[in-house]
Formats: sequence, C-alpha cells, structure tokens
Amino acid sequence: MDLHDELPPAVPAKELLALAEDHHARAARPLGVREAAGHLVKVYALEAPGRTVTESAAGEALRVAAGHLALGALRGSLGLAVVLVHAGGDGDYLLVHTWIEGHMSDLAVFTGPAGRPQELRPGRAGLAPCVWEAAVLAHERDAFARHVLDGTGPLGERLAAWGADTVEGNVR
Repeated sequence: MDLHDELPPAVPAKELLALAEDHHARAARPLGVREAAGHLVKVYALEAPGRTVTESAAGEALRVAAGHLALGALRGSLGLAVVLVHAGGDGDYLLVHTWIEGHMSDLAVFTGPAGRPQELRPGRAGLAPCVWEAAVLAHERDAFARHVLDGTGPLGERLAAWGADTVEGNVR
C-alpha cells in the first residue's frame, strides 16, 4: 500500500489532521517525592492551558493514590510510584504508575470533573495515558532504568538520584 495515494479505511484523515492542528504543549512540574501507603512517590502536576493544579488538588489526588497504593503488595509493588495530577482540558485525571515485580509496571487511571478532585473515580477499563501523560511516563521509565536498575552504589543513593531526576516545562 502506498500511503501517499491511499490510507487504510480505518484511518480517518480529517480527524487525525484536526487532532494534529489542535495539538499543543502542556506544562509539567514536579511536586516532590513524598511517602504514601509505604511507597516512595514522585508527584507531578500536568496542566492544560488555563488550568492549574493547586496544592489542595494535589493533596486530594495523593489521598486517592494512597488508597490505591495500599493494595500494592497484592500487585507485586516494589514500593516506587509516580503520580500525575493532570488538570486536563476536559476534566481532571490522576495516574498512579507503580513499578512491580518482573520488570513490569501497574497503572491506575482516575478521572473526574474539572476542579473537583474529591470526585476522582477509577477510569473505564482500557483507559490509557494521553499523549502528555505518556511524555512524563516515558521520562520516568528512563529515570527508573538509569538510576535504579542500571545505577551503582547503595540503594538509598540510587533512589535519591531517581527522585531528583524529573521533567519540568512544556511536554508535547
């Protein structure tokens, strides 16, 4: 198939081009490393244009994340997690990404109406990170491999390096 002449029937050119035209940067900023449910948690704010993650919203999101992380031992958790508090364009999102046994990870996505973090609830089955969330998680995958898996020295030093390795600024 020559993609210059013909696209597969399931590829909606008009919709894809409209999505590309609307694509923009979102601000990512680290909110520090905290402890929740016995886990070391690296917390990020991710903000759509015109939206802000407040300290109150981050605290509520971390409370929800702690409830999820409390079951970590049942999912093979290794005690390290990344939490993304996303003030999105169409609502609020919370992602709880946990490193688990066997070089794998566990992801929980919570959704809620904009500006009402107390209403965050588990997202629908199959919901995955959006392009901006995936950008932060890609950085976190690399930071985990670089500092924890491939690092040298005592574990405390590796974890400190992992905690300090953050992404900040615009992500696309």
